[in-house]
Amino acid sequence: MLEFTCHCGDIRVRIDKRPDYIHECNCSLCSKTGVRWGYFHPSEVSVTGAAGTYNRVDKAEPAAAIGFCPRCSATTHWTLTDAAVARFGNGMMGVNMWLAEPGDLAGIELRFPDGRAWEGEGDFGYVRESYVIGGR
Repeated sequence: MLEFTCHCGDIRVRIDKRPDYIHECNCSLCSKTGVRWGYFHPSEVSVTGAAGTYNRVDKAEPAAAIGFCPRCSATTHWTLTDAAVARFGNGMMGVNMWLAEPGDLAGIELRFPDGRAWEGEGDFGYVRESYVIGGR
């Protein structure tokens, strides 16, 4: 189990397990919010505190509602929008792994998907080779 907070501590995130891998995506949203996503089933994550929500304005039907702390502005997590749940089911959410202590992530593969070039369907291409955190 991992527990961490936003910068001010108003939002607390608890996950039942470490992620299988972490994505550091280069799409406009991920790069501008400074995130590294770990992916989990919603039942494996607990978020407490009054998070604000941002939905992308550059997508006709955004799939992710981005959670952030209204006080310190740290991006904490994302959940699927209602439209995405209706389309795909509610099987995934993301947690910003930059909030975790670096030692808690040792041994996890860090991947670099090319979100800027991704069309929204199928597999990601990658912009560089992955590596294992703490194992360079």
